[in-house]
Amino acid sequence: MHRKVAVLLKGYPRLSETFIAQELLGLERAGLDLVLVSMRRPTDKKRHPIHDEIRAPVVYLPEYLHEEPLRVARAALTGLFRPGFWRAFARFLPDLSRDFSRNRFRRFGQALVLAAEWPKGAGWLHAHFIHTPASVASYASRITGIDWTCSAHAKDIWTSAGWDLADKLKHARWAVTCTQSGFEHLRGLATAPEQVHLSYHGLDLDRFAPFHGTRSDADGSDPQQPVLIASVGRAVEKKGFETLLEALALLPAGLAWRLEQVGGGDRLPQLKALAERLGIADRIAWKGALAQEEVLALYRRADLFALACRIAGDGDRDGLPNVLVEASSQRLPCVSTTVSGIPELITDGEDGLLVPPEDPQALAAALARAIGDPALRKKLGEAAEHRVRRHFDHHSSIGQLVGLFEQEWRKA
Repeated sequence: MHRKVAVLLKGYPRLSETFIAQELLGLERAGLDLVLVSMRRPTDKKRHPIHDEIRAPVVYLPEYLHEEPLRVARAALTGLFRPGFWRAFARFLPDLSRDFSRNRFRRFGQALVLAAEWPKGAGWLHAHFIHTPASVASYASRITGIDWTCSAHAKDIWTSAGWDLADKLKHARWAVTCTQSGFEHLRGLATAPEQVHLSYHGLDLDRFAPFHGTRSDADGSDPQQPVLIASVGRAVEKKGFETLLEALALLPAGLAWRLEQVGGGDRLPQLKALAERLGIADRIAWKGALAQEEVLALYRRADLFALACRIAGDGDRDGLPNVLVEASSQRLPCVSTTVSGIPELITDGEDGLLVPPEDPQALAAALARAIGDPALRKKLGEAAEHRVRRHFDHHSSIGQLVGLFEQEWRKA
């Protein structure tokens, strides 16, 4: 079998999905021939250097079917004369009865286009995210007869209906996911639990080389030397920035600190307004979206990293935020919450500090403890780096993925 893999992505490139870019580059370096198929065009104004290192060509499906009606119509006419069309349609109808939405029609239309314009030489389809990309992959697989697999992450697991996940797991050759909680949830829905695999993303430790500089011994007592807190993440509900701002406002008035927040997102205006109401706006710098090298520079300037992850109202949550792994790799101690896979990286009091989600008082206490104790920060940061470099090297996850693909190709 030709070892060319079509990788289906929701959007590419994306600043917030460096873990996917890192995996794509790792797979290329391991010898896989990739072609990237994106359901959306990029919206970020910047891109990470890693995106320029990935050689795979990128194909864009119509994001909205009405924007490219002739392309969609040609694909539909082509599909009608393929036996697999009716297999896909037979799956689409019950899906539509449970989820009657424009989104469901869009995914079937995108699958028709993907099948009609199938990348030359590709003998496998792998979808990143088990929600909408996996829907397109499932339909396209039925039309083309080409097997598919899936990487599941966080939001896609926890905001998808159980019936939808169960059907995809039943028909995918295998699926991987990146946290123990997600792994257990998917295995509980799978007809063949052994086909669900746990694979931590890990980090490209060459790109995040050890930081040999010194950090400040600021303890919050000198207004001229405030403790610098870094936080990186999109301004969305599950990141818990409201909780972080409320916790910062609870810190003693005389404690010297400042926050640099990196990331875009629709909730930024509300967060800035909240900071004003809480009286802490003058201590916060909102940096917006930054490229990876700029984020790395912040990790090395900062004294402390904070991320107040929580479960959103619709069930969305982080898996294991890559930014926590990145910060830890730079000896930057992290204060976060016990949500999802975070305790799989951080053990409270050993290599970071963890508090319950949506608890500003507990978060404020942990922040105050770390701000006021530079020796503790040093101890936690060193332990965090040791853990990441020992257990979260991305070569392990790349090797596992390559091994799964190799097993399938040996069967063919």
